[in-house]
Amino acid sequence: MFDLLPRTDHCFINGVWGPSENGDVLASLNPSTGETLCDFARGGASDIDRAVSTARTAFDGDWGKYTAAERGRLLARIGQLVIENVDHLARMEALDVGKPLTQARADAVALARYMEFYGGAADKLHGETIPYLDGYTVYTLREPHGVTGHIIPWNYPMQIIGRSIGAALATGNACVLKPAEEACLTALAFAELAHQAGLPPGALNVVPGLGEEAGAALSVHQGIDHISFTGSVAVGKLIQKAAADHVVPVTLELGGKSPQVVFDDADLDAALPFLVNAGIQNAGQTCSASSRILVQASRYDEVVSAMAKRYGALRTGPALDDLEVGPLVSATQKSLVERFLSQTDGLDIAATGSIVENAPKGGAYVAPTLFAGCTPDHVLAQDEIFGPVQVVIPIEDEADAIQIANGTDYGLVASCWTKDGARQMRMAKALRAGQVFLNNYGAGGGVELPFGGRGLSGHGREKGFEAMYGFTVVKTVAALHG
Repeated sequence: MFDLLPRTDHCFINGVWGPSENGDVLASLNPSTGETLCDFARGGASDIDRAVSTARTAFDGDWGKYTAAERGRLLARIGQLVIENVDHLARMEALDVGKPLTQARADAVALARYMEFYGGAADKLHGETIPYLDGYTVYTLREPHGVTGHIIPWNYPMQIIGRSIGAALATGNACVLKPAEEACLTALAFAELAHQAGLPPGALNVVPGLGEEAGAALSVHQGIDHISFTGSVAVGKLIQKAAADHVVPVTLELGGKSPQVVFDDADLDAALPFLVNAGIQNAGQTCSASSRILVQASRYDEVVSAMAKRYGALRTGPALDDLEVGPLVSATQKSLVERFLSQTDGLDIAATGSIVENAPKGGAYVAPTLFAGCTPDHVLAQDEIFGPVQVVIPIEDEADAIQIANGTDYGLVASCWTKDGARQMRMAKALRAGQVFLNNYGAGGGVELPFGGRGLSGHGREKGFEAMYGFTVVKTVAALHG
């Protein structure tokens, strides 16, 4: 059923597939049906310990001797294998996560692109020479941390593997990956493809399991030199506290409450697809989802009406049906979103999408919902919902837009729609976010574009060369030669 995987219920440690030490397994559910999809290993502290130990051996041994050019060629081979298996990977992701097949396929292509990018960048990360005192030559080296821990979420496993594992391997680190218990199939499949491409044993190890068991063990392990985490704010805080005990650097990519600001001179025809799609992609389960639409009062009714028309055409159904919206990842996530939808006093439902008749009763389906008449301080405008829900908020002018857009504890992504070039520059500077898009949203994913946030959205950067900087440490060498 799952091409590329010898077993779904095994760990991948030191280049070998095997059960967790305790032999326990957990059930992975298909969010489209609610039925068991497969079993996966319930890795624990002892498995994490083995994985970290073998990663250290690889870093100190064969893998650590690879030149940057050799690492680059290896990543390129992994990328090629991903491309050759795109359809297998997409189907696995659709079944495991619930996202429509087209979106899952785009994620598989993005994974390949990350491998291509970091493969090409591996030998282009340079140090510097520094002019200094007479008789000195001073230069810097960028060196890998050593063993890096990666804890990834369930919403975009392939993309986050690409931007995290890809950058870490390119810079020479050895990796231990703990995928989310809700969706670990493509993480395991990636390990198999990397193995087939010739990645040395121990350079990449994958230990599935529960966050409070395998994930916690990884975050407190004294053998880890750097931790990369993508997920919730609450868990991110726990990981940062755990890492602090060993003074280990952490990259955190957490939640978001990202706004799109629509001024009265915006090209609405160009903006509309972005306004809606950025909120409902992957059923809204995206840290950079645009869940707040801020619209200048003079065009507020027009924008709400145009968005409502698009919402009315949205269909939600099984992942393999490849509709606009798939199920949420689990019944638990569905309950969380429904809890938000019960707190809508004072809001107007501008439109809802539909759940198709053939959607299995056990699936985690929530119809996309658009709310109008929202105030900036409403819970739906302040808290991350992680579901297919958007609110439209009226604004008066530029100052009002900046205040409301920056009026949450998050700061991940923001967008501004206006034809006024001077206003574009002012908004780009004023919006508190790690990425700002002008007259677009997301820029097509952009593996080259540094990504990360501020505030509760986390710190550090993934994607592009910035990610490679984060997975290296700078060593300064000062030679006195007279």
